[in-house]
Amino acid sequence: MQKGLSVSDSDGSTFAPLVVLELAPNTKEEAVEWLLKRIRDKQQDGGAELLVEKLSPEDQSTEKDNPNVYMVGASMRRLLFGAEDVGLFKEFNDGTMRSFTCANRHNFKEFQGDGDSFLSMAECQYIIKHELDTLRAKGEAHVPGYPKMKLYPGKSVIRRIQSKGILVQIFPLHENEELKRLSFSWYKQFKLSFQPLDDIRHYFGEGLALYFAFLEYFTFALIPMAIIGIPYYLFDWEDYDKYTVFAGFNLVWCTVILELWKRLSASLAYRWGTLSRKKAFEEPRPGFHGILGFNPVTGREEPLYPNFKRQLRIYLVSVPFVLLCLYLSLYVMMIYFEMEGWVLMIHDEEPTFWTGVLLFIPSVIYAVVIEIMNLIYRYAAEYLTNWENHRLESTFQNHLVLKVLVFNFFNCFASLFYIAFVMQDMGLLRQSLATLLITSQILNQIMEAFLPYWLQRRRNKKAHRRVIKTLADKELPLSDQVKLEADMSTYLGTFDDYLELFLLFGYVSLFSCVYPLAAVLVVLNNVTEMYSDALKMCKVFKRPFSEPAADVGVWQLAFEAMSVIAVVTNCALIGMSPQVKSYFPESDTQLIMWVVAGEHLLLAVKFILTFVIPDIPKNIQIKLSRLEFESLEALKKRILEKIMGKIIDNPCM
Repeated sequence: MQKGLSVSDSDGSTFAPLVVLELAPNTKEEAVEWLLKRIRDKQQDGGAELLVEKLSPEDQSTEKDNPNVYMVGASMRRLLFGAEDVGLFKEFNDGTMRSFTCANRHNFKEFQGDGDSFLSMAECQYIIKHELDTLRAKGEAHVPGYPKMKLYPGKSVIRRIQSKGILVQIFPLHENEELKRLSFSWYKQFKLSFQPLDDIRHYFGEGLALYFAFLEYFTFALIPMAIIGIPYYLFDWEDYDKYTVFAGFNLVWCTVILELWKRLSASLAYRWGTLSRKKAFEEPRPGFHGILGFNPVTGREEPLYPNFKRQLRIYLVSVPFVLLCLYLSLYVMMIYFEMEGWVLMIHDEEPTFWTGVLLFIPSVIYAVVIEIMNLIYRYAAEYLTNWENHRLESTFQNHLVLKVLVFNFFNCFASLFYIAFVMQDMGLLRQSLATLLITSQILNQIMEAFLPYWLQRRRNKKAHRRVIKTLADKELPLSDQVKLEADMSTYLGTFDDYLELFLLFGYVSLFSCVYPLAAVLVVLNNVTEMYSDALKMCKVFKRPFSEPAADVGVWQLAFEAMSVIAVVTNCALIGMSPQVKSYFPESDTQLIMWVVAGEHLLLAVKFILTFVIPDIPKNIQIKLSRLEFESLEALKKRILEKIMGKIIDNPCM
């Protein structure tokens, strides 16, 4: 819980402000009073039973300040019951991770006294967010003061007013002392060491901690390839035969690191209590709309949207749009090759130092255009996926990831495939790969870290200086902290971060045998990425709500699909080497058949490795099985006790 910052509630008690609710400045007073009452009401009366207070009027220094800013907290008793509701896993006295229950709270390892320090601040904020999201409409037909803003019985109130613009934003507050400690151990010291993953998880939650764990793991996994790639780079470039061995190593490396990552993520998820955690029932997205009807699963009245209409939107609009974008990407690629041919012609006619420099210009321009197209397409794909009107956030994310991955893969790698297998120009392939990789890394660092940080400083320069001074001397006043954090950029999740790693993994796994230095460049990029991402999480963005996660989700499938494509690509590159071609001087058909056979064999080995290497370590499997056995035994015991109790109460049975 946050120390030093407290707000007096209406009944005289104090609470630590954990979450900020900002309503629109022109929100009608009856709507505000109704919402605050629903938040404060007892659970048995349909409320959230949370503590909420308005930011004091004297803290509003200017007329421009929004008067509808509220702090939300909760009593420790309410937070503990909330921890049980969300299925929080904590360490038991015997060292196992078990679902927390209030009745059994004293048997948990870190529970002492009244449990004031049992829950982390991130867990408390997650619980409050969950309770607010599950605050449901009762008998209200509409939001008070807004007769056209209908409310559906049993539906989330917060999601409804958020989709209609009454709720501007909701975000958790930073805890300054804990943030300073995390910043110091995370990025303020430049040292070769592991990231403080447990501290990251404690402050930001499991979802973000798993991303940084994967970033760290991916970086260390690249080191063997980088070490092997350096001597390959230093020797004769035109001797492509020696890259056959490097390509073979690449194939094994792709499969093994992904399988070992599954084991590591399972270990982390078990330690953090999310591996066995049951997935919560998903509420409809705030933007979901439809005709009022009854949900056959929940029995509640809510908007329903026919699935066939959604499928028509997907196949008649979304799919053609994606294909059109792929065509435009192909058209831009052909323009790049025309520029490349024109520059090469100039260099061949009169080779000079400047024409040599000019050879790299088309690749640099193309790399910049690729990044711009990826950015524009990302916004278009998000708009289109939102228009498809998916009911659940998970379904929305899956469709968005699929759209973005297909276009980004084609946009970033189509030119490399064309150079490798149509033009068969390994020198140009090496040059294009190096230019695309280096340029994209520089642009990503500028766009993702330095530009947002610079904009944040410009947007709130005075407040930022005050924060730096205050963090060095004393606690920032609550009103100033709320205003500062409210103006910060909102962190939109790990989507873009995983997408960047996915593309880097593609550059390394698909064509690194032609440019072995790719792994070295990606290692250097990932090291700077760790520090820049840590900086932006602590200084640029609002604190995100903790999101429970047991793995990297759909991105695991994306990386595995890339590794399968890497097998095919590397086998084809091996088949194109002069050394392999010399074994089949008279028949290209035989060469192709042998390459295809080798590719199928390697794919079979890959899937065997996937099967042989267990996803969950043996010791964790044993602990999970033991917990399942104990749960079944406890259930049998309770059933038996109930039966015996009934027999005693009614001996005539």
